[in-house]
Amino acid sequence: MIENNAKRINPRRAYEIMANGVKRIVLGATSDFVAHEVALQHSTSKPLRTPKQATSRILVVAHSDRGTLDDHAKQCLAAAAILADANTAVITLVLGELHEDLANAGADEVLIIGELDYATFQPESELSCVKAVIEALQPSHIFMPDNLIGDGDLGRRLIASRPEKLAATHVIELNIGHIASYQSGGTTLALANLPFIVLLAPETADTDLPFTSSALTLNQPLTKPVKNKLDTANYTSLDMQTIAAAKIALEEADFIVSAGNGVNNVRTFQTLATALDAAIGASRVAVDDGKFARDKQIGATGKTVSASTYFAIGISGAVQHLQGIKDCRHVIAINRDHSAAIVKRANLSLIGDAEEIMQSLITAIAEAKLATQEAV
Repeated sequence: MIENNAKRINPRRAYEIMANGVKRIVLGATSDFVAHEVALQHSTSKPLRTPKQATSRILVVAHSDRGTLDDHAKQCLAAAAILADANTAVITLVLGELHEDLANAGADEVLIIGELDYATFQPESELSCVKAVIEALQPSHIFMPDNLIGDGDLGRRLIASRPEKLAATHVIELNIGHIASYQSGGTTLALANLPFIVLLAPETADTDLPFTSSALTLNQPLTKPVKNKLDTANYTSLDMQTIAAAKIALEEADFIVSAGNGVNNVRTFQTLATALDAAIGASRVAVDDGKFARDKQIGATGKTVSASTYFAIGISGAVQHLQGIKDCRHVIAINRDHSAAIVKRANLSLIGDAEEIMQSLITAIAEAKLATQEAV
């Protein structure tokens, strides 16, 4: 055996991540695992962007969805934070309840109006509230996501109520000097200066910001929402209608449990999906094996889904399948192989036997439901 005296680089040596994302080795630091972890924790901290004495404000208005802001709303918030200079604060007006911290999303201050949830159609009350906040803050610009859960409609009502202010809808590109939107059926771009009201299209801004903000919640709201009589006189709110998950098309499902080749007991899988009240999907391999109908196939050769939660059980994660779930917000995976592609894509992974984990989940769900019933 030939002896090699070459020094081996320690893969666990301490480092810090610079503002541009480059790793810088910390010379002289101890190389044990604990020291590396401590250094890593310190390296991931981001600088605080929140101005101490703001001279201007950008207002971001968005509806929450079950206590959180969706990706589109956070992209809108990130766009405002990126454009804000050192003397400009980003104020976020959340219509509906909020149960998450918006510090990493770019919010300097957060105003929560829980009574104005998007599940109830009350456009006049929402418009009155937003106009009152605008009058109190006097923002330089207003950013809103151009979506279908209420923000797009509210934004256009706001534009109509302030005809003297410049506005733009479905903005796909922006910086401090200009914005761009499609026109002529998407064949050309319309360019303009950054207007007062901006309704932002999805996937326009990157939410991975190089800084964090204070996200201070305003305990005393700038305005209290007052139920506008026009809402009851001109509109009949049917609220949110719930239907069985099995009757929902996969493209419209918010929660999908999907089976792959690693699911051997389809009955257990279906029992879990029913317990979770989730729609059922499948990989191409599971469909080809005859375990599921062709209309359940998800992937490049099947259906593309955009569920808030996608639960992949026994799916390896072929490129075609990952393409079909690229728009899913949260991915949970059960797989035997910790190096599977689906595990790398997942936000949460459970490594183990699919049948055992599914049985445990079914039992845990039943116990949780029983405990809830007894508490009531």
